[in-house]
Amino acid sequence: MDLALGVLVGLIIAATPLIYAALGELVVEKAGVLNLGVEGMMVIGAVAAFAAKLTTGSYFVALLAAMLAAAVMALLFGVLTQVLLSNQVATGLALTLFGLGLSALAGQGWSGQSSGKFPTLVAGIDSLAVLAVALAAAVAWFLSSTKAGLVVRAVGENHDAAHAIGTPVVLVRMAALAFGGAMAGLGGAYLSLVQTPFWVEKMTAGRGWIALALVVFAAWRPSRVLLGAYLFGGITILQLHAQGLGLKVDAQILSMLPYLATIAVLVVISRDKWKMRLNAPASLGKIFYAPQ
Repeated sequence: MDLALGVLVGLIIAATPLIYAALGELVVEKAGVLNLGVEGMMVIGAVAAFAAKLTTGSYFVALLAAMLAAAVMALLFGVLTQVLLSNQVATGLALTLFGLGLSALAGQGWSGQSSGKFPTLVAGIDSLAVLAVALAAAVAWFLSSTKAGLVVRAVGENHDAAHAIGTPVVLVRMAALAFGGAMAGLGGAYLSLVQTPFWVEKMTAGRGWIALALVVFAAWRPSRVLLGAYLFGGITILQLHAQGLGLKVDAQILSMLPYLATIAVLVVISRDKWKMRLNAPASLGKIFYAPQ
């Protein structure tokens, strides 16, 4: 029972940062924007949260710092792609590289220190893990049952038609990007405050890319983001516990499992291109040229 409980708690902890980052990106993509800079925003959130926690001693301030820092990065991406009309794919990749470099520079003075043990609610499960599940339900309700959610979906499906009826397309997308950035920052903060309570350069280790894959796996549905995140969390925990169970598999191969699973899922999903086009927002990744 102790082993089973430990595995379950580990699975939840491994899945939680993916849930935050994927839910944020899901809203961004529902608004018709493809932001490949999730990895960079997560790592900036991680270092901002860690620095704020050691400086102020407050977890609340640390979480706010992570969300704000990553949201600023997302808004920078928004200015470049929605105002200056740069290519979204290239800009997103540049944002990831920028985030990794900036976090390495900013985190030099924090290496080797610990942020302390994050408070838990019961059996090792923390409040942020519970909040992630509640957030998935809130995002699903927002997108399906509110006027603002309808506006976001309308912009993502046909930005020209949305503009024609008076919707401020760029403003809606900037708001979605700010939310997506804040959620990526929160996912990064979870890594440096809860999952691994110390700062390590490039500690996101590809989780931002997995979060991007989760959005596609979930067919842009918040409920399926939870399923996918816990699935990938389970694979992560499997590679951590496999050697402890006596499986004679090289550690390097086990550490590859989450990323191999990501590639496999994307290959399987991409085979049904018609279904992908049906589920994906029609204006995803397209530049909006506002009429003069």
